Amino acid sequence: MGEFAIYVDKPTNRQSPGRWIISHVARHRLLFSSVVLGSFGNAALAAVMPILIGVAFDAALATPPRLNTIGAAALGVLISQVVRSFLQFGRNFASAAMGERIERDSRQELYISLLDKSMTFHDLQPVGDTMARATNDVHQLNLMMYPGINLVIGSANFLIMPLILAPRYSWQLIMAPLFFIVLYLLALARYMNILSRIADRVRLAFGVMNSRLAEAIDGVEMVKSTAQEDAEVERFEAHAREYRDATVAIGWEESKFLPLLLLGVTQAIGFIHAIILLRAGQIQVGDVVAYMGLLSLFNFPTNISLTAYSQVSLGLAGARRILELINKKTDLSENPEGYAGTISGRVGFEDVTFGYVPGIDTLSHISFTVESGQTVAIVGQTGSGKSTLTKLINRTYDTHEGRVLVDGIDVRDWNLAALRRQVSVIEQDIFLFSRSVADNIAFGAPDATREEIEEAARAAQAHDFILNFKDGYETVVGERGVTLSGGQRQRIALARAFLTNPRILILDDSTSAVDSETEDQIQRAIRRAAENRTTFLITHRLSQIRWADLILVMRKGRLEAVGDHMTLMETSPAYRRIFEQYEALDD
Repeated sequence: MGEFAIYVDKPTNRQSPGRWIISHVARHRLLFSSVVLGSFGNAALAAVMPILIGVAFDAALATPPRLNTIGAAALGVLISQVVRSFLQFGRNFASAAMGERIERDSRQELYISLLDKSMTFHDLQPVGDTMARATNDVHQLNLMMYPGINLVIGSANFLIMPLILAPRYSWQLIMAPLFFIVLYLLALARYMNILSRIADRVRLAFGVMNSRLAEAIDGVEMVKSTAQEDAEVERFEAHAREYRDATVAIGWEESKFLPLLLLGVTQAIGFIHAIILLRAGQIQVGDVVAYMGLLSLFNFPTNISLTAYSQVSLGLAGARRILELINKKTDLSENPEGYAGTISGRVGFEDVTFGYVPGIDTLSHISFTVESGQTVAIVGQTGSGKSTLTKLINRTYDTHEGRVLVDGIDVRDWNLAALRRQVSVIEQDIFLFSRSVADNIAFGAPDATREEIEEAARAAQAHDFILNFKDGYETVVGERGVTLSGGQRQRIALARAFLTNPRILILDDSTSAVDSETEDQIQRAIRRAAENRTTFLITHRLSQIRWADLILVMRKGRLEAVGDHMTLMETSPAYRRIFEQYEALDD
């Protein structure tokens, strides 16, 4: 896929979680500006109210009371708070909208990144943990924006208002707000440092819990068949307990948040200082009232800090986990500038060595050549490397040593998408999506017409049983095709392969789950499909082995022998042993 389509013009900065989030926020400058301006206006108008009340207080104490001033102050309070409510609405809406968009964009970025990863990555990455990152961790970014960042920006503006406005009564009154802000920021820095570690623990615990849950559900048949329900419940309870303990740890740190005590001390200091200045005749009673009202603005940043900054910490922890997944190196290059011609079907292996785990070779020094249009049968004992060999042709995996050639070109020099569009693989474990039968057949060719879909189904001997379904081709199959029999799944997979009209067709024991009559029909369909294209058959069916142009005999990851059936029966003891075993299976 190369560079992600939606990020070509403005790719995100993935150097750190903070920069990554900022690069997402930068896509929504107008919304972010609305949050900042709305927050400043909200704080400024909140500060207007105690100032006007102080003015009204002095007017009420005057002899005679200045009623016009009191009335004007009351009207000012009313107007300022109405305007403030609209600013709050706009700020909250902009913040919520920005959070939703960032969640959408980051989830899409992660999803595209996952599709871009190699099978080696997916083999090693737990599905449950990936799902936790793609759902819950991404959602934490939304919560970090709203209410998290929204409240943080709002509280910052509430912090600076007393510092800006207190000197209008006396420059000395700046001391209490300054005292609070300095100690507040120091306490906040310590608090965020502690929260960061706990938030990482919370997100990790959730990922582990989700991973084990997904694993247990995926293997629920094994759990039930071995009566291990109680053991699995205990394991899940242990992981759930760890997640609970990590979450409770955040609450414990919130309860110890120092600014709660600091606020009371600041208000006491400020009040005493104001009274001293009042007795000295430097300020009036209304000034004391207004000043204390300004100090009360510190209530907002103090109280929202308990939740806002924990949301920010959880969001940053989620961003770290998401970015870790996105930034994980894949050993498979898309090579978007690579060769993208039409495949004729010539395949060659030149001294190929490959292993799933470093240091352990699954295939060792494999060399052979298949001419265009030939049918190749791959035989061997279980674990000999038959399926692994075919996975190197379409670059499901990349070889560690040697080269795999298609039409004389190293598969790593092909444009990956162009290569895979022309290589179709039908594995023994068929995967079908929770979609209609027609959609599953047309998965590799989404623009196919209904007539083309039905023609492919007929070629795969699937048309008749599909019509017997209640909704025919519109019947929705269950997840992984569980509502279909094994033979039905395999015939739908064959239809899917026929529809894409591949130049290279790989069939991994694709008729293992069908009865003999259906197998005969599918054999004829496969023979028709194999015409004018290179076909690889991983099979133990003697009928398929005999009509293959070339037979590869695999043993313990090595190519034991190569040739046609008659030649190998005469020259290869290993092939004769395998053939005799297959004869016993057929009997």
